[in-house]
Amino acid sequence: MARNVLESSLLGAGFSIIFQILCRILTFGINAYIVRHVGREVLGIMNVRLLLLESTLLFLSREAINRAALSANAQQGDRCSWAQLINQMWLTVPICAVLCAPCLYIWLNWLSAVDTIYASQYEFACYAVAFSCVLELMAESAVFVAQVFCFVKLKILLNTLHILVRSAIFLWIVTGDRSAAINAFAIAQLSSAVTIVLGQYGFFYLYLKGFKDFVAQQAKKKPATPKAWQVSLYEHMDDFPFKHLNDFLPGVMFNPNEKHFNRELQTLTLSFVKQGVLKQILTEGEKYVMSVSPVLSFGEQATYDVVNNLGSMAARFIFRPIEDSSYFYFTQTLTRDIKLAKQPQERVRQASSVLNNLLLGVSSIGLIAFTFGQSYSYPVLLLYGGPDFVAGGLPQSLLQWHCLAIYLLAVNGISEGYMFATNTSRDIDKYNYLMAIFSISFLVLSYILTGIFGPVGFIFANCINMLSRILYSTYYIRHQYRPLSLDPLLGLWPGKLFGCTLFLAGIVCYWYQSSDLATHLGVGVLAGLACLLSWALAHRDLVRLAWRYGRRIKIE
Repeated sequence: MARNVLESSLLGAGFSIIFQILCRILTFGINAYIVRHVGREVLGIMNVRLLLLESTLLFLSREAINRAALSANAQQGDRCSWAQLINQMWLTVPICAVLCAPCLYIWLNWLSAVDTIYASQYEFACYAVAFSCVLELMAESAVFVAQVFCFVKLKILLNTLHILVRSAIFLWIVTGDRSAAINAFAIAQLSSAVTIVLGQYGFFYLYLKGFKDFVAQQAKKKPATPKAWQVSLYEHMDDFPFKHLNDFLPGVMFNPNEKHFNRELQTLTLSFVKQGVLKQILTEGEKYVMSVSPVLSFGEQATYDVVNNLGSMAARFIFRPIEDSSYFYFTQTLTRDIKLAKQPQERVRQASSVLNNLLLGVSSIGLIAFTFGQSYSYPVLLLYGGPDFVAGGLPQSLLQWHCLAIYLLAVNGISEGYMFATNTSRDIDKYNYLMAIFSISFLVLSYILTGIFGPVGFIFANCINMLSRILYSTYYIRHQYRPLSLDPLLGLWPGKLFGCTLFLAGIVCYWYQSSDLATHLGVGVLAGLACLLSWALAHRDLVRLAWRYGRRIKIE
């Protein structure tokens, strides 16, 4: 097998970014339509309650099995046959079917009840979502094969197609009957699951047919010259074990081993189950608390979900790429398990300077978001959801406080990323234990603070959680660099000139927020330019460095 896994991973990452942007645009557009024409309560039922049911069933059914199968295929290929891997992937279907019973009972009977006018639609949607999860997992063996053999474009194409199908069907039904929005959501979920199954098996049906013809041509003494698209699809696939489409079904493919399942693979799967349950709770913790807590209405849940999606744009499209690149840099520059004083000092000073500049950059972005978010949360939400959405002041308050969370999220991403890149294995184990404590504390605080402050309590709990992690990671960084008389944490304060300009800009924008929208936006643009200019003047050396590197990249 000569497939370039690294190239496929990078290609997949690039396509994933494009896919995320497309999904985000579609999600924002649909959510805005629902908020304006259907109502926030319906949006809360769909985006919080029903999507939580989907993510719970899919994650618990396939995450551990998929991760274990990938590890076994890469490291134990000689001991675990493809027939056993296919059988293993098909376990996701009965597992999901079994999980549907308790989950449906909880969603229909234990969680806070929906209004009577939506009760019948909600019940139908719960059953439809559960069935769509079972249906979608019927294609899991094909999805796994596509992942192993680096069919990156197929994954992105089918994911995009299923999002488009789901969105188109939902909007088509809702535009005809707004009162059937939840039923439309359920039907759209079923349609997208059918799209995934037909798309996966339809591709491999055509692929196997073409692959047989390609192999037959290459076996001839004078094979025909293959076309470029055939080479990209069929070359370096000598180890592709599938001959017929029914090989993707359980118990059909030839199994050189006696047992249908691999015992080591089962043990590995169980170890991933323990991690998976905790990961799911931490990932969807806010939605679980919302669903369990009787304090928040579905309208408030929808409001929080919309604002959280708006606020997370910076994290997804700005901070995440910076974090990933910086993590890679620090892992390649500094060595774990060796104190900085014993490493090449030029590299250590360079790493300290890079960490300082990264903290300076992300903290400056976070401070700008916090400052201007206090004055411009209302017009942004007004343009997005309309006057009814911003009525009452809750969305504005949520986004204003979320801007503080953006600042803490930016700083935590870099400081914690540096810590993970330079930690010893013992330190990582210790921090995993602390992360479990932080996460449990976050869930408890979320439940308590939402009872006191409403939806804003989620943001308060998140800020406390982020601040605790920042304090731990900055303590680690300061302790690591103190013997060398270096302090990269100075980057957390962007300077007096920028700080004063930012403070004045915040006051001016707040003063003009009662003006008409055009004046308010114009003042904001001028204030933003003044802040950027003051930052550039305060950090001229960094601007020159960035300009020099930019020109070098352009020339190369």
